[in-house]
Amino acid sequence: MKKNRLVILILVLVAAMANVAVAQFQQERPSKTAKPKKQRVEPSFAWSVSEPLGLHYPSTIDTIHLDYHRTMVPSMVSDAWLTTGNYGAPGQDQIFFDRPVTGEFFFEDAIGAWLHDTGTMRYYNTRIPMTLLSHSTGGDKYSNLDRTRLEFSGNVNRKTQLGGGLDYIYSKGSYDVQADKDFTWRLFGSHMGDRYELQTFFNHYNYTTKESGGITDDRYITDPAEVQGGETRVDNKSIPTHLSSAHSHLEGSQLYLNQRYKVGFYRYRRDSVTDTVIDRTYVPVTSFIWTLDFKHSQHQFINSSTSEDRSFFDHTYLSPDGTNEETKFWRLRNTVGVSMLEGFNKWAKFGFAVYGTHEVRRYTQAADSLTGTEQDDGLDSLPVDIVHAKTQNLLWVGGQLTKQQGSLLRYNATAQFGVLGDAAGEVDIAGDVTTRFRLLGDTVSIKGYGYFKNLSVPYLLQHFISNHYAWDNSFAKTKRVRVGGELNIPHTWTNVNVGYETLTDYIYWDADGLPAHHSGAIHVLSARWHQGLHFKAFNWENSVTLQTSSNETVLPLPKLAIYSNLYATFAIARVLHVQLGVDGNFYTKYYAPSYNPATMTFHSQQEIKCGGFPLLNLYANFKMKQARFFVAWTHFNQKIHSGDAYFATPHYPLNPARLQVGVSVNFVN
Repeated sequence: MKKNRLVILILVLVAAMANVAVAQFQQERPSKTAKPKKQRVEPSFAWSVSEPLGLHYPSTIDTIHLDYHRTMVPSMVSDAWLTTGNYGAPGQDQIFFDRPVTGEFFFEDAIGAWLHDTGTMRYYNTRIPMTLLSHSTGGDKYSNLDRTRLEFSGNVNRKTQLGGGLDYIYSKGSYDVQADKDFTWRLFGSHMGDRYELQTFFNHYNYTTKESGGITDDRYITDPAEVQGGETRVDNKSIPTHLSSAHSHLEGSQLYLNQRYKVGFYRYRRDSVTDTVIDRTYVPVTSFIWTLDFKHSQHQFINSSTSEDRSFFDHTYLSPDGTNEETKFWRLRNTVGVSMLEGFNKWAKFGFAVYGTHEVRRYTQAADSLTGTEQDDGLDSLPVDIVHAKTQNLLWVGGQLTKQQGSLLRYNATAQFGVLGDAAGEVDIAGDVTTRFRLLGDTVSIKGYGYFKNLSVPYLLQHFISNHYAWDNSFAKTKRVRVGGELNIPHTWTNVNVGYETLTDYIYWDADGLPAHHSGAIHVLSARWHQGLHFKAFNWENSVTLQTSSNETVLPLPKLAIYSNLYATFAIARVLHVQLGVDGNFYTKYYAPSYNPATMTFHSQQEIKCGGFPLLNLYANFKMKQARFFVAWTHFNQKIHSGDAYFATPHYPLNPARLQVGVSVNFVN
């Protein structure tokens, strides 16, 4: 921990010095023309890129004080967030249409909310150097929650930008054997030239979480007097847990490089009198694209208690003396494409691209610790043959049709087909179309979207070996069909999104914690309504999601999820901007999936229902010039709602009431 804090301090100092250095460089570098007395500073902006060809879409610079406190409430990652309770802990989105598909390395899925990847990486053009530094904390010395974040970006010139960032979470947790630590750092840059364009980043993360297996008796939360002989007060840290000496460790890196070379012509603007050239604009016609994406990850599960290892897990295959196992994964993906760009003349109403993607994947799994010895220590017989390493070669071809300009109609469609290796026969077609029109003095948009996917099941869901779990499956491809529509009316603060999906040959985690195949069709209907009400300084924002699953054993979902935020905004002395309010979420009871610490997955169960309680927060968010800060009393209604059964996951209670504070400063030269 001390080492990580030292690294954070060094990086903060480096970012501060870089901020000053870039600003000094920009001020001192000579100009080819005489400087005017007052320069116009162009506005800062941010963007992200999408797979597979690196198309841009707008993003934000995180400096807004509204709802700043939400970033530190673990259960508010989503309106219905399945979590083991602690901040930074494993979790899963129970709003099905927001849930990502199972990844190639499923261990990472549970902590995806705390990691950075291609879709969430932001690139900036700030013109002047920018450093965002924030720190939040809460709880006492036994259950403290700390998060420190740093983001730096500076432009070398008008076209080239460099930056870096770090994110450090250290949370001891409100209960025993619950602490987690997540340290990520990244470097990124971009170049937006007339002909050559680049977006690149390198990201590394190191994540450790204690695995408690859940508390041994839920009555410590729901009825402490019964389990403590009449004593109602509970020391949360003294509640016994199933595991006391286990933890999971994940570590990984990603190198992403998206390059585009654009071929086109210059369009000149001339003086109407002298016919001299005033300026020129480069108009790209065709671009050649190459994207390199390398990623490696490894997962380690360690349990040093032999007795707990045997009693908690149903099977032990490899080691009779506790568990210390590791699973590794890396992949190298190359995508090359050529595109005709939209808008180079009046007839080019859309963009079109074709591409090919080749990928190499390598899996290395736990070795048999008893190889060469007699396995007479009461170990279970392995149900599968041990395959320690596997290399896959996969190839896809695809095309993309886009229209990103125009006020009336925009669309995006991508079709990808697998042609080599385990990807052979895959189909992935997705698209959306948006139209806008004027209504009551504002722009209303209607969007239709959908996809058809016939995708292979990830390798680790097919073949896996560890001390407590082993399987060798031959699952058919999963078919998913989704259609939906979205209505957005900005001037009434209204957004409605309705969607329907059918899943066939769906793969899920069964009650034994094993991947299982459901051969029939599962139907999911979802309707979400965002509505804001505003009157002068008073605001009431609501999000209501209705969803239903036709098979709640295989795919359990809460039928109703609500987030509500009632607040007032005002300014003090015109410099201190304030948001005072109360917010919270609620979702109906359902058979919430259980958590498996050995695989970091959530699996179905039909014994315990979770949900049916509100989690409320009192908060005050402030902003003064370049600083913002918050004070929040989270889950303040802990002792108010009936039964105190505040479990999002069976046997994993949420954090009790606690005071949390945070501050963020935007250093801009």
